[in-house]
Amino acid sequence: MKIDCLVTGAYQENCYILSNEQQEAVVVDPGENANEIIDFITHHGLSITAYLCTHAHADHISALHEVHTQFPAHIAMHTLDWNWAFDEINQSPPYYATPMQPDTETYLALETQPQWSIGSFEFEVIHTPGHTPGSCTLYFSADHIALVGDTLFKGSCGRTDLPGGNAVHLKESLKKLRNLPPETTALTGHGESTTIGHEINTNFYMR
Repeated sequence: MKIDCLVTGAYQENCYILSNEQQEAVVVDPGENANEIIDFITHHGLSITAYLCTHAHADHISALHEVHTQFPAHIAMHTLDWNWAFDEINQSPPYYATPMQPDTETYLALETQPQWSIGSFEFEVIHTPGHTPGSCTLYFSADHIALVGDTLFKGSCGRTDLPGGNAVHLKESLKKLRNLPPETTALTGHGESTTIGHEINTNFYMR
């Protein structure tokens, strides 16, 4: 699997595009810069099979409506975040307005099953609340990668002082991530990627 990262928006959010040799792809957390994401998909001739959302904060989904309109596909998000993703509470002035809601007929609730197969992409959903109620880690075991959203960062962890944040839940979620194989690459929502093993050994919040 090929992994590309586009850094988007005022908060430097990481949008990941995972693709295979057949040019099928999933887009993870299309935060902003919709035109850049659309141009990348078009330039590489990718066929989008799904949009996967680790959580619903505006800096992670503000490009979703526009990109989804151009390339319709399923949208997967935990219901606990979908329920407020497109409400006025989900904005961060002056950088992010409330995200526009895409076609709801394509919505998939991540919590409805632990294992997913979308096209050729197979992954496990690990509910990792704390940063938001519906935050999820998407674990692709065959490729040894985990898309952790804003739950875990290199040397740090996600905020819990935003609406819906919960420090106790985040601590429990980080314990879940400790159970992943140490060689697993953690693709974070902001900043550098890391490995689970490195964070267990060096990150205060993972101890």
